[in-house]
Amino acid sequence: MKVLLDGCVWGGARDALVAAGHEVECVGDWPRDPGDPEILAHAYRNHQVVMTLDKDFGEIAIVRRQPHSGILRLVTLRAEQQGTTAVAALGRYEEELRKGAIVTVEPGRVRVHLDEADRGSQPV
Repeated sequence: MKVLLDGCVWGGARDALVAAGHEVECVGDWPRDPGDPEILAHAYRNHQVVMTLDKDFGEIAIVRRQPHSGILRLVTLRAEQQGTTAVAALGRYEEELRKGAIVTVEPGRVRVHLDEADRGSQPV
């Protein structure tokens, strides 16, 4: 999958994602952080899943209805866990993310939010 790492994600997570075969771009490599709405728009234009620790992306996607190509949010994980957790989540929830899901992963719990228009009768 194509993944855009938000600036708050541990840089070492990139290595785990690349080793697993994902195409990774990092906001931290950009000259400046343009803000969450532009990051989400960039990812949408480039068919990338946004990987973040920040809950604001979900708010932008749900409340403001800004289009996106999937959001993977990691909650309360140590930096060293972010890469391996993301690789596992991308593998398990790839289909949902490709449909624009917001997947929130925290220790012992995963939540998947699909827009009602995309949910249909598919179990999540």
